[in-house]
Amino acid sequence: MKVLAINPGSTSTKLAIYENESSLLEETVRHDSKKVKSYDKVVDQFDFRKNIIEKTLKDKGFSLNDLDAVVGRGGLMKPIEGGVYKVNDKMLDDLSDKSLWGREHASNLGAFISKAIGDEYNIPSFIADPVTVDEMKDIARISGVPEIKRVSLFHALNIRKCIRETAEKLGKEKEDCNFVVMHMGGGISVVAVENGKCVDVNNALLGMGPFSPQRAGALPIGDLINMCYSGEYTKDELEYKLVKNSGLIGYTGTDNGSELEKRAGNGDKEAEEALKAMGYTIVKEAGAMAAAIKGEVDAVIYTGGLVYAEEILMPYIKEHLKYLGESIEYPGEKEMEALAEAGMMVLEGKEEPKEYI
Repeated sequence: MKVLAINPGSTSTKLAIYENESSLLEETVRHDSKKVKSYDKVVDQFDFRKNIIEKTLKDKGFSLNDLDAVVGRGGLMKPIEGGVYKVNDKMLDDLSDKSLWGREHASNLGAFISKAIGDEYNIPSFIADPVTVDEMKDIARISGVPEIKRVSLFHALNIRKCIRETAEKLGKEKEDCNFVVMHMGGGISVVAVENGKCVDVNNALLGMGPFSPQRAGALPIGDLINMCYSGEYTKDELEYKLVKNSGLIGYTGTDNGSELEKRAGNGDKEAEEALKAMGYTIVKEAGAMAAAIKGEVDAVIYTGGLVYAEEILMPYIKEHLKYLGESIEYPGEKEMEALAEAGMMVLEGKEEPKEYI
C-alpha cells in the first residue's frame, strides 16, 4: 500500500511517498518568498502548491493512480484530540476561518490539497495530529487572568510520533508512559506527557516557555505592556518581532544553532551566552513540566533540529535535566514519516479515523 504525505510550510512544500514502512520518495520543494507573499490568503496558494506537487511526482516517475491514501499536515483548526481525521467540508470551513486563531498558517493547505487529490483519484484523504491537538488538563488552562485562557498549540505531529516510538523502545504501552518532551526547532514546544496524553504544553507560538531561535517565549509583563504602548510598533509589527525576530536571531543576528556553536567554539562569547541562555529557559520549562506530572518521568525526549547542537546547547540541557532519568534523542523531525504512518495505520485497520465535527 502506498501513501502520499503532504506538508506545506511557509516557503516550502514537503512531500513523501511511503510503501508500507519504506520511504520511496522524500522531496522538499522550495518556493520563492515573493511568489508566496503575492497571495492575499494562504488558501489562495492552493492551485500553486497542488500543481507543484503533481509536477514533482510526475518528474520523479510516480503516478497518483498508484496511491491508496493521501495524508496532509493538519493546520489551525478547532482544538481536537490527537489522532487521524478524515478530511471533510467542516474541517475545510474551519481552516478557512482566520478568526479561529487570529492568524493563518501554510499547514492549513495540507487538508485542502489532500482532499482534492483524494476526491480526484477516489482514495481516502486524512490529516493527523495538527498543531491544535488539545489534551490539556483543565487546571492547566487557568492563566491567572480570567479573560485569558491558556491554550494547546504545539508541534503535536512530531511529538506524538516520538511518544509512540519511545513507548515501544521501553516495551510499554503509550498509555502507561509519562514523559517530558522537548521539540526544539525555530519554535520550541515543551510538553508534559501523562499516561500517553499531552496534558500540558507551553504554546510554542505566542505563549509561554523558553525563547527559541526565532521566538520570544515568556516575557516580563510590564516591559511587554510598555512596548505595546510605546508607539514604535503596530500590532502586526510587534507580533512579527516576537514570533520571527526574537530569541537567538534577536541577540545574535542568526537563528542557525549550528552556526552559533561554531562561533562559540571560535571564542564568540555572545554566541555562547545566547545558546546557554536559551538552554536555561528550556530546562526551566522542562522542570516545570516534570513537576506537573509529579516528577514521575519514564524518559526525557529531545527532538528537532537543535538536537544536532552537540557542542554547547545539548550538553548544557542534558546536564541540567539528568536528574529526571533516561534521555532519548530523535535529531531532526519525523513529520513526513508520521503522516505516512497515520495513513498506513488506517489502511491496515490499526486505527479508526476520527470524524471532525
